[in-house]
Amino acid sequence: MPTELRDFLVLPYGELEELNLVAKQQRKDRVPAQQIQEERLKYLTDENRIKAVTVLFSDLEGRLHMLDYDKKFLLSSSDNLTFDGSSIRGFTPQRESDLRLALDWSAFYWAPADVFGAGKVLVFGDVLDRDGSPFTADIRGKLKRLSADCHAKDGYTLNAANEIEGFVFQGLDAERRYHETGKFEYVNTGGYYHSLPGDPLRTFIDAVAEVQRAMGFQNEKDHPEVAPSQFEINYGYGEVVAAADQIQLYKLICRQVATRLGMTVSFLPKPVVGVNGSGMHTNVSVSKNGKNVFWDPNGEDKLSPFAWQFVDRILTHGNDICLMLNASVNAYRRLDPHFEAPNQIKASAVDRGSMVRIPLGNERSARVEVRSVAPDANPYMVMLAVFQTGLEGNIDNVANLRQADRYLPDNIYDAMANFRGSAWTSKLLGEDVKQRFADLKQASADRCPRLLGTFVKAQEVQYHHEVYNQYLWNLF
Repeated sequence: MPTELRDFLVLPYGELEELNLVAKQQRKDRVPAQQIQEERLKYLTDENRIKAVTVLFSDLEGRLHMLDYDKKFLLSSSDNLTFDGSSIRGFTPQRESDLRLALDWSAFYWAPADVFGAGKVLVFGDVLDRDGSPFTADIRGKLKRLSADCHAKDGYTLNAANEIEGFVFQGLDAERRYHETGKFEYVNTGGYYHSLPGDPLRTFIDAVAEVQRAMGFQNEKDHPEVAPSQFEINYGYGEVVAAADQIQLYKLICRQVATRLGMTVSFLPKPVVGVNGSGMHTNVSVSKNGKNVFWDPNGEDKLSPFAWQFVDRILTHGNDICLMLNASVNAYRRLDPHFEAPNQIKASAVDRGSMVRIPLGNERSARVEVRSVAPDANPYMVMLAVFQTGLEGNIDNVANLRQADRYLPDNIYDAMANFRGSAWTSKLLGEDVKQRFADLKQASADRCPRLLGTFVKAQEVQYHHEVYNQYLWNLF
């Protein structure tokens, strides 16, 4: 069709950033949901150049799903959006297939037209059951309720920022074709901080950073990582649900940009043996009335007793929640002590092999860094596990808990056994959802060789939940 006949919304990157930052501030200020809904509906009604609204939600494993609703239909039916839950792995059986979507109007984004298409805006949705109650397998909804309850009960705001590493490989669909090639091809063989202006890796990083900036991420720094073709693009702190949403958008943006450049982005924790894997270091803190309650200038490593109790609860339940933080067969290749692996269940300000690190900080930036998180984990499940465990978990009275000689599992089978046998994970997810998640992880593990061995097997890529190929699953 001739493009001159179309009149769809296309905004400059600077204008996109202004709109997204205003929406982000509204969310941060907890503007009442009804007020934001009215504003968004009025905007959609008045802005004739918008053709569709993309609604985003995540399944139990953290795979992002998107539905495009025609704008006029959505305006007339936003209170009755349904979809087939039986088509989503881990959601509902066929006999109970219908689920509902409620739009979270505070989680509203304007996206660059050259990356996402003209005339579209994005909004995250809450998954509801048939009767309109929260759907138990919607982990974003669980996290949202935890955040709201903490604020209502104790005045706490849960804050998080994630350092998400990934790889860029040559060619399109490199992960899906791995079983044919048996290897990934680097786009750059430099190293930490080393990438020349204009080379493929720097071109990719620059393009992603521009899109993130336009979408209100408030970037901090970006750079090549230690391994060849590896990258990290950092952005600012956010309230926990918004932070998890941004992880999903970050990965989506990276994949979109890489595809447009004829490359593939991979968030496999360890796609190449012999070089550093990719992590998702999760920095967390809690504030109250604008004050960071993790900070104590006279405390051990400048942390308050509240913060150290938070750390001790995570260490106590480290093995229990390991599967929630490392949800794939491939993730256990990364927990390798030869590559700064954070596989020791201890806390340290200096030892990067510790599960929990205490970074240098001040009153504003004091935080706890949970390092043993893989970039392919469900971000909502990660945040739920870290915060609810840190706030409500048990504390083991083992002597010297923070320096005990204990290690995380080095394979998914041990992690599954710990997860299934833990009373704490039942409290986090509920028995039904816990069983569904464990069964999904078991199915993936059973499709792969039991022993990891010394090279990445085709099956751990083929049947990885983020490289999901329905055709392959049906063939198995």
